[in-house]
Amino acid sequence: MSILIEVLGWIASVLIVGSYALNITGRLAANSKLYVIANIVGGLFFVVNTYYHQAYPSMMVNIIWVIIAIVMLTKKDSKKTNGDKA
Repeated sequence: MSILIEVLGWIASVLIVGSYALNITGRLAANSKLYVIANIVGGLFFVVNTYYHQAYPSMMVNIIWVIIAIVMLTKKDSKKTNGDKA
């Protein structure tokens, strides 16, 4: 189980830092669905990892990170259903 938790932490790191690197180099827009999903999955994996390690302040940051990303994804989807361009 411990190895799985560590793997999730490393995957989370790659997803979040990787998507950020792609964003700041202009290869991935911050409002793209892929960017937001990478942040949601990475954040969730970090929540699991930090909970396991009892790093509760980091866990809370990642819970908020995930909520922000979900809100962003939801707003983007609601604009599409209303006929607006995202």
